[in-house]
Amino acid sequence: MKKLYTLITLLFISFCFSMAQEKKVFVLEIRDEIDPRMSRYVKLALEAATAKKADYILVDMNTYGGAVDDADKIRTALLNYPKPVFVYINDNAASAGALISIACDSIYMTQGASIGAATVVNGNDGQAMPDKYQSYMRSKMRATAEANKRNPKLAEAMVDQTIKLDSTIKKDGKVLTLTTTEAIKYGFCEAQLSSKDEVLKRSGIKNYTIEKYELSVSEMVIAFVLNPFISGILILAIIGGIYYEMQAPGIGFALLVAIVAGVLYLVPYYLNGLAANWEILMLAVGILLLMLEIFVIPGFGVAGISGIILVCMSLVLIMLNNTFFDFTLVDGDKALAAMSVTLLAMLVFVISFFAFGHKIFMSKRFSKITLNETLTTSTEQVLTPILLKQLIGKIGIAHTTLRPSGKVEIENQIFDAITTGDYIEKGENVTVTELFGQSVKVKKA
Repeated sequence: MKKLYTLITLLFISFCFSMAQEKKVFVLEIRDEIDPRMSRYVKLALEAATAKKADYILVDMNTYGGAVDDADKIRTALLNYPKPVFVYINDNAASAGALISIACDSIYMTQGASIGAATVVNGNDGQAMPDKYQSYMRSKMRATAEANKRNPKLAEAMVDQTIKLDSTIKKDGKVLTLTTTEAIKYGFCEAQLSSKDEVLKRSGIKNYTIEKYELSVSEMVIAFVLNPFISGILILAIIGGIYYEMQAPGIGFALLVAIVAGVLYLVPYYLNGLAANWEILMLAVGILLLMLEIFVIPGFGVAGISGIILVCMSLVLIMLNNTFFDFTLVDGDKALAAMSVTLLAMLVFVISFFAFGHKIFMSKRFSKITLNETLTTSTEQVLTPILLKQLIGKIGIAHTTLRPSGKVEIENQIFDAITTGDYIEKGENVTVTELFGQSVKVKKA
C-alpha cells in the first residue's frame, strides 16, 4: 500500500512538472493583403497573446505585400514584442511581407518559398513610386535587419535595384529576391521546413500547446467595414441621408440613416488609429454648417458650400494615415483610392437620385414613415393624388420661407411644398411643376 501511495505521488509530481513545462504558442496568420484590417488583426492578436501569457509567437506568412504604413505598424509591434517571434513563410513574403518577416526573431521557409522584392510601387501599373517612398522603405528595411543581426545591405537591395552586390547574389538593375536556399545561405532564413510543428521542434520547443488567434464577431464586423468598398457604401449613405434631410427636413428617417452610417464608418477607423480627433471635428463642423444652411440661413451660399467641402475632405482624410496633412506615410495610390471611393459614392448618389429619387418618395414603403395627409386648419386642404395633379401648372405664393421645404398658398388653400432647388422667401410667387411624394414641387414663378 505504501509503495502504491509513493507511486501515485511520483506520477502526480511528474504530471505537475510536465504541465508546468508546457509552453504556449500563439499562432497568427498574415495570409492576405497588408492593409488597415491586417494591422488591426496583428495588434489584437498580440494583445490576446500577452493576456494569455503566451511563450512564443508564430506568424504563418503568405502575402504579396500591401500598404507601407500598415506594414510598418506590424513591423514595429513584432520587433518590440517581448517574447520570441518566429515566422514561417509558406510560399511568399514579398514587399511589405519581407519587411514584416525581417522583424521576426527567426525566419523559416518552406521549399519553393521566396522573400524580397520590397520596392514601393503603385497599384495601377506596378511602377516604382518616387524616391521619397523608396528612401523611407530602405531605411525601415536597413534598421529592421540591423536590429535582428541580418545583413542590412541585402535588406536594402530588396528595395533598391541600384545597390551593387556580387553578381552571384543579384543582377545589376534588379531588386533582390531570395529563394529558400539563398535566404539560408545569406542569413535571412534559419532552415527549410515543411510545417509549423517542425518550426517549433527546430527551435527546441518540445512540450507545447498551439492556439490560433481568431477575430471575434465584433472585430470581424470592424474588419468588414474597413474594406474600401464598404466604406464607399457608407459614405454614399451619409451623403444621401444628409441630402434627403435637406430636401425634406423633419422626416428624420434620412437623418437616422446618415447617423447610423456615420457611426459604422467612423468607429472602425477610429479604433484602428486612422480617424484622428481633428478629422472627426472637421466632419462635425461640416455637418453643422450644412444644418445651419438648412434650418437657419436662407439661400444656399458660403455655409452650405463650406459644409460640403469639409464633409468630403474629412471622409477622405479619415481613410488615410496622415498626421495633420502630413502624407509622408501615404502613397499616391492610397490617397487616390480614398478620393475615388468618396467621389464615386457621390456620383452614384447623384445618378441614383435623378433616376430613382421620385420613386422613393412615392413608394408605399416610404409612405409608411411619412404623413400621407396634412392636418388641416380652416384654410388647409387634405392632400390626395387627384387634387395634387390638378395643381400642376398653377401659380400661388410662398406661405412660409421654403429652405427648401415649407408651405405654399394656392387659390386660398395651403399645401406642403418643396422647391426644385431654389430657396424661396415668404410672399414670393411660385409655380407648381410636379408632384413630390405627398407634396408639390414648386419653383419661382
